Amino acid sequence: QVQLVESGGGLVQAGGSLRLSCAASGSIVVINAMGWYRQAPGKQRELVAGITRSGTMNYADSVKGRFTISRDNAGNTVYLQMNRMKPEDTAVYYCNANLIPGSSAYYSRDYWGQGTQVTVSS
Repeated sequence: QVQLVESGGGLVQAGGSLRLSCAASGSIVVINAMGWYRQAPGKQRELVAGITRSGTMNYADSVKGRFTISRDNAGNTVYLQMNRMKPEDTAVYYCNANLIPGSSAYYSRDYWGQGTQVTVSS
């Protein structure tokens, strides 16, 4: 019943900006953390940015100073503001949430969004 729905991907020129959004819905007891991963052709999936329930943020070195992760006050929606984008940012971006679903009051699980294509042209 838990769903993560992503939006905001697209095509942008180098130096431009995009903002990704991800909304978690369904039977959720608590969200421990949400974040963004990306996977480019021929590369492993990597963590881009994450934010915990307490508000602690972390970023991949490759995006520090350019990308910003944030969340709604309710904590069920996460955003990724991407500025000064580079061609190497081209990838499929996946939203992730570590949460305790309504079906279990004790154990957390990972859920994934559908993925959204981000393409940065030279």
